[in-house]
Amino acid sequence: MNNYYYKAVDVNGVLNRGTMEAINPVSAHENLTAKGLFVLQVKESGKILKKLREKYATLGVKRKEVIEFSLNLAIMLRAGVPIITALEDITNITTNGHLKSALSDIKKNIQMGTKFSSALDSYKTIFPDVLIRLVTVGEETGRLDISLSEIAGHLQKMEDLSSTVKRALIYPAFSLITTGAAFVFWVAYVLPKIMQVIIDMKVPMPLLTKILFEFSKFAENFWYIFIVFPIMIFITIQIIKLRPSTKYHWDFIKIKLPIVRLVLYNKLLALLSEQLRLLISAGITIDRSFDIAADVVGNEVFKRAILESERDITAGITVFDAVSAHKIFPPLFTRMVAIGESSGNLDQQFNFLAEYYYKIVDDASEKLGKMIEPILLIFLGLLMGLIVAGVLLPMYDVFSKLGTT
Repeated sequence: MNNYYYKAVDVNGVLNRGTMEAINPVSAHENLTAKGLFVLQVKESGKILKKLREKYATLGVKRKEVIEFSLNLAIMLRAGVPIITALEDITNITTNGHLKSALSDIKKNIQMGTKFSSALDSYKTIFPDVLIRLVTVGEETGRLDISLSEIAGHLQKMEDLSSTVKRALIYPAFSLITTGAAFVFWVAYVLPKIMQVIIDMKVPMPLLTKILFEFSKFAENFWYIFIVFPIMIFITIQIIKLRPSTKYHWDFIKIKLPIVRLVLYNKLLALLSEQLRLLISAGITIDRSFDIAADVVGNEVFKRAILESERDITAGITVFDAVSAHKIFPPLFTRMVAIGESSGNLDQQFNFLAEYYYKIVDDASEKLGKMIEPILLIFLGLLMGLIVAGVLLPMYDVFSKLGTT
């Protein structure tokens, strides 16, 4: 199967853009026409371009909007409203263009006989895999409204967890930006003027002062590098994250950083535990639950460990032995898995682990700013101390010579 980018117009004249999988361009064109679309363009999509488009579509629809959709649909189905009518009503009140177009297309596919889960599967960039899997379970068990309610609750927990981490990183990020901006201003504008005064006085410069002088000239002439360099680093990181091989090393570094690890590592454990709890509670087999969770955690190190564990479980190894083979899973995690496996209540043990790691992330988020603040102050103090020392040393020599004359 190849990936194709398409542009098409529906019967209402609304332009639809997206990506789809098909054997060849002709097959892609036929699939779009079968959905009632007038095809304008179909072309093969490169892997990197495909990922960028998927990222754009994902950013276009926020998790809160997916939560609202799931909850509203659950309420309407529970009230006895047919799914076609429910989707039409939700589509009419949806203001997000990406989501509105997707829901309209999903409704059309259902009207043509496609299952709801299969229709959702065409929009994996908007709807998470766990939502599609639980909708499938809900369709098979006749409890679609309950599955949608559970999905909304689960996604809300993920949103709360993400918000907690973002709040924790706001202060450190703000401190780094303001400190960096002040430092650039000082070395690019203030320091060159001070150094010029020292040169005009024809004062002999010690080594530290000479280094500061050369640095001040560089900063004055190439100040824009201090702005371009962080941007280039950001772009490089985004490119690294597009390739699984390089993303693995980047993700490994992130979960090993001393202070960042406290929040990020425990966040990943909380996310994994919550995913497994939800999937197992819905009746999905443990090996399939691991397979689905691997694509959700968003960390390549965890993903590889989860997929290897899933392969071991499929081969007949116990869940405890499978996860114990990977050091990425802490002793508490493996112990609770062992207890849940022997007692037959793995979902309850994963629920305990999710709540436990949520609490750690919440506590760490509150303390993160206080932990980073002294480190930033010490670093800034040392930096400014070197600059002041480099400026004052030649002046001290002048005053010493004046005192002896």
